[in-house]
Amino acid sequence: MANVFGILTAIVLALSIFVAFKNKAAYEERITETALQKNNLKKSEERLSIAQNGFNAAVEAKAAVDGEIAKLTEESAAVRKSNNDLKLENESKTLKVAANKEKLDDIRDKTARIGNIEELATKMRDLGTEREELGQSITENESKLANLTAEINQADNQATALRTKLDTFASGQSLPTLNTRIRSIYPTWGFVTLAAGNNGGVVANSTLDVVRDGQTIAKLLVTAVESTTASASVVPDSIAADTTLMVGDRVIPSAAPATKGDRN
Repeated sequence: MANVFGILTAIVLALSIFVAFKNKAAYEERITETALQKNNLKKSEERLSIAQNGFNAAVEAKAAVDGEIAKLTEESAAVRKSNNDLKLENESKTLKVAANKEKLDDIRDKTARIGNIEELATKMRDLGTEREELGQSITENESKLANLTAEINQADNQATALRTKLDTFASGQSLPTLNTRIRSIYPTWGFVTLAAGNNGGVVANSTLDVVRDGQTIAKLLVTAVESTTASASVVPDSIAADTTLMVGDRVIPSAAPATKGDRN
């Protein structure tokens, strides 16, 4: 009986040691996982700060472009007014030249006094010179106006591009021009890294499509973004049947954002 009790005691002791060992291993694994999550959280906060700085810089650049557009528009209006004034003055000079010519022809018919004819001829030459100068001035102003118009159009295009980019950032979507690839895959953790980041148009919390042979095979939810790379979680149940993600798969902006259920 004592031997049986001793055997039972040994078995219980062995089971206790085994359970304690398993609990220790699980505890150590939990500590490692918690440390990894804390590190990922810290990196995400740093990336969010970088993205916010980029957003602020874009807003400041937009304000500067809007100011330049207003300035160029004002200059263009002033040049247009000056050009119109010069045209009116040129028309007036042209009428004067025609009137003086008519007077000269009339005087030639009615008198032979050389002095008066020469005086009118001199005035006609002077008016002709003024007309040529006015014409040259109009040409120069028209050239300047064309240059200002081109600058305004260029600034307007830049402002439109900035507005589009800001609207896209504000809507939580990646830029439509984004076209990148999967750089690495971590199936255990359910996320991938991309070969593009802020510079390529990736926006945090946006939804992306993984495309292969023209078909969407999975959806990604961007969780963190840096300047040249980003990480994204694979949206649950979005992977097509019998399909495995591969490094090099093409990634583009999703036509529709992930639903609340997909994000969870």
